[in-house]
Amino acid sequence: MGRWRALLFLSLLTCASLRLSWSDPNDELCLTKLSESFRDPTMALHNWTKSIFANPCSGFTSYLPGATCNNGRIYKLSLTNLSLQGSISPYISNCTNLQTLDLSSNALSGPIPADLQYLVNLAVLNLSSNHLNGEIPPQLTLCAYLNVIDLHDNLLTGQIPQQLGLLVRLSAFDVSNNLLWGPIPVSLGNRSGSLPRFNASSFEGNKDLYGYPLQPMKSKGLSVMVIVGIGLGSGFASLVLSFTGVCIWLKITERNMALEEGNKISQSMPDY
Repeated sequence: MGRWRALLFLSLLTCASLRLSWSDPNDELCLTKLSESFRDPTMALHNWTKSIFANPCSGFTSYLPGATCNNGRIYKLSLTNLSLQGSISPYISNCTNLQTLDLSSNALSGPIPADLQYLVNLAVLNLSSNHLNGEIPPQLTLCAYLNVIDLHDNLLTGQIPQQLGLLVRLSAFDVSNNLLWGPIPVSLGNRSGSLPRFNASSFEGNKDLYGYPLQPMKSKGLSVMVIVGIGLGSGFASLVLSFTGVCIWLKITERNMALEEGNKISQSMPDY
């Protein structure tokens, strides 16, 4: 009986160790699709192979460069300054245990996936210094644990979603140097109570963005279009005046010539 108990105990230990080494199928799909959406001209992700996707974590040990594991699940992806191109796959949302996503300082393009809303544990989102375009998805509000949203130095357009002001844990927010326009939401630009406040540097570098804490737009005198309009208008007026003057001069000249001809005719006629 003692021998059988020992064998049973060893079997249970083996099963437990295998269970810890098994990859979560969501993580595997997340990593597979993410690698497919990236272009890697410098071969920075040459160690990202499908065999590792099937088993990227063992407990707290990660076998995947750029990934950190927690209890057999990927909870941090940090792929910064690797010259990565391509786009961010919406399948990133399958890494449901992800708490940090840092893809900063690459050359990624395309939109920010609205599917990030399914990363309900996400606390840090850093996509800065890329070529991302499109609008900031308001669905990020559903990531209630977000502490950091860093999107500076991209090509993002549209307005800053009002809903982002509902993220009460948000302590760092940066959308500077994009192509955003419209008013800065009061819930972000002028937060009240104990909520962390963001200064002007979080919003600068967006030509058509306005509102507190940015400085009021200064009047720079007449705009270029107004100056051009005035120039064209004055030029047209000058042309009209010149044309009118020429017409008057011609009329006067014609009248004088007619009078001179009349005098010559009257002088040449004999007196009766």
